[in-house]
Amino acid sequence: MDLTFGPAFWLSAIFSLIGMGYFMYGKRQMDVEFLIVGAALMGYPYFVETATAMGLIGSSLVAAPFFAKRFL
Repeated sequence: MDLTFGPAFWLSAIFSLIGMGYFMYGKRQMDVEFLIVGAALMGYPYFVETATAMGLIGSSLVAAPFFAKRFL
């Protein structure tokens, strides 16, 4: 796993910060979707190595609560 300040490092930092915001929002508003997605956004960069996969998974997770609210 090569996290030497390349794109994967920056994507993991950005998505982890967004995940922290989602988690805090979900905790304050008692919104389970944001709480779960926030935890997932903070944890998934530990298991994904490539920047492309990290960007695709992170973008999907960022959008997931909004789609869940709209369509479910």
